Amino acid sequence: MNGLWPSGQSPFWFFLRILLLSSSIVLSAVCLVSLPAGAEPLTADVYLSELQAKARARQLADDREWHLLLHYRPHLFGGYESEQDDPGFFLSSKGKTDPQAELDATLAQFFSSELVGRSQQPAQCAFIARYHWLRQTLQFDESRLPKMACERYDRWFADFEARSITLIFPSAFMNNPASMFGHTLLRVDQKDQTEQTRILAYTINYAADVPPDAGIAYPIRGIFGFYKGYFSTIPYYLKVQEYRDIEDRDIWEYRLNLTDQQVQRLLMHAWELGNASFEYFFFKENCSYHLLTLLDYADPTLHLADAFLFWTVPADTVRLIASKPGLVADVTYRPARSNLIRRKRESLSPDDRALAHRITQNLSELTSRAFARLGPPRQAFLLDLASDYLRYRIDTADEPSSDLKERNRALLTARSRLRIPSEDFMVAPFAKQPELGHKTSRVSVGTGWRNHDTFEEVTVRAGYHDLLDPEVGYTPDAQIEIASITARHYNRADRTRIERAMLANVLSLSPVDSVSHAPSWKINAGMQTIRHRGCELCRNGVMNGGIGGAIESRLLGREVLFAFVEAEGNYSRAYEERHRVGGGGTVGMAADLTTYWKLIATGTYLKYALGEKSDDSRWFIGSRYTLSQNWALRLEYHHRDRDNDVAFTLQAFF
Repeated sequence: MNGLWPSGQSPFWFFLRILLLSSSIVLSAVCLVSLPAGAEPLTADVYLSELQAKARARQLADDREWHLLLHYRPHLFGGYESEQDDPGFFLSSKGKTDPQAELDATLAQFFSSELVGRSQQPAQCAFIARYHWLRQTLQFDESRLPKMACERYDRWFADFEARSITLIFPSAFMNNPASMFGHTLLRVDQKDQTEQTRILAYTINYAADVPPDAGIAYPIRGIFGFYKGYFSTIPYYLKVQEYRDIEDRDIWEYRLNLTDQQVQRLLMHAWELGNASFEYFFFKENCSYHLLTLLDYADPTLHLADAFLFWTVPADTVRLIASKPGLVADVTYRPARSNLIRRKRESLSPDDRALAHRITQNLSELTSRAFARLGPPRQAFLLDLASDYLRYRIDTADEPSSDLKERNRALLTARSRLRIPSEDFMVAPFAKQPELGHKTSRVSVGTGWRNHDTFEEVTVRAGYHDLLDPEVGYTPDAQIEIASITARHYNRADRTRIERAMLANVLSLSPVDSVSHAPSWKINAGMQTIRHRGCELCRNGVMNGGIGGAIESRLLGREVLFAFVEAEGNYSRAYEERHRVGGGGTVGMAADLTTYWKLIATGTYLKYALGEKSDDSRWFIGSRYTLSQNWALRLEYHHRDRDNDVAFTLQAFF
């Protein structure tokens, strides 16, 4: 029997050694199961518990910086919820609503090499801003926590060669619902960057992921958050080409005074947001709002996003940033190509202006006596202008003709023969920088007379700008009014009622000239009171739209004359069959009489052929005098089908 056991050992001692060895294996397996993948057993588990206890003792889950990193916002009735909507952004299943659970899970995941997030990297790399903040705050012992190599982030950060951050504001573009209020993005400026090389820098952009065939569903889905929004990094020259050259928008650049550490913090969190997606809400959580959260993390003392509770308008974000003492270092203007062409044309004499236009039409003008008599610098200026115009026609055409391209190529060849550089040309903007404009919400109080009664009224408008508002800082000849309501008290009748409620009233006047041939258009939806067939102050639903044209003149100061062909539908108990549908037209004039005084006059005739068969003649005269940036006076007269209304109001923008 003794031959069956190891030499010199009894069966008792052999079984004891086997038992101790088995216990050690089981204990090791338990430890391995209880730790994150890739962590060292026992030692890591103890150190993780220490870090979690230390974080709880310091209440880091309630810290503003942790809430900025996770985009937590307080609930009205207590608790928190993250505005981030991608499950991959959270390391705890409760992370969207539980800051403490997310902090514990994040610390645990730092011990693991498991790939997480949409970027599929270890947590130390995927969420590098969280890691750096917690490492600094809790003073990680690097010998007790495995350090992951974050090569992808290191290359990405190094490629920026970041020195500063610039906020970019492309102005409103009326022919795209997504761009009617303007846009904001950030440019990462490089070391030793010059005015000429800034266009080669990269941008950080947040936008909705909208399919190309979205069509009319886009604004509806965008308002109610049915699109996902993502951050992306795009070369700036591509955005300039899109905004300035194709969409014909002015661009304003605001270089920000951020320290090197703040720039690094912003980029680290931008890297993290590559793992993120948000539900895109057109009026609130839009391009501007989420850029503000990035800037808030760069400098937590700014509290930029906190200023916007219900809606976020890009122009308001620019105004807020410009109001922060010392935050904006300087402002640069990049004119839309059409505005560059217009300003160059304005600088020419009538003869040279006509010659430049002829050159774009007929290349034989390059050998004409009128062109030959000019000196080389003036010839170069006319050739640059002519080429700018042809390139503008090419870029804005759906299918540019080969003839346009050939003419531009010939002009560029002629220009290269002169062998002299182009002169610097300073372009004065037609619309001043947005922070100089009025705020976008408005309240007005006033008094007036309607038919045989006097009244007092109060109007509140959510946004944004109408043709009679002070135009400084806004796109000229454009109107976007959203969500306005007027309450009025009639004195003789001693009754208070809702006088008007407007959902949207959008109008774009595009004066036709040798550069632009865009049509003018308008659309209006809302409710107003009418006097019709013995019905006094009946509610009347309105849906109106039209298309037309406009021209500009300088007889009084600056005037825009316009005309529309339009269609309208009404719904009211005042009508037979309760509705009527018809069409007609409007003519009018908007005149800037002085810097502070503007006048608008319109006349409309509509004939209704469906429902109640009737017609309608209307006149409107409105005048505004600007008191200051956010205060104005108005006097308005409305006439409609034996219904006369005069109102004098004081308006305040907020």
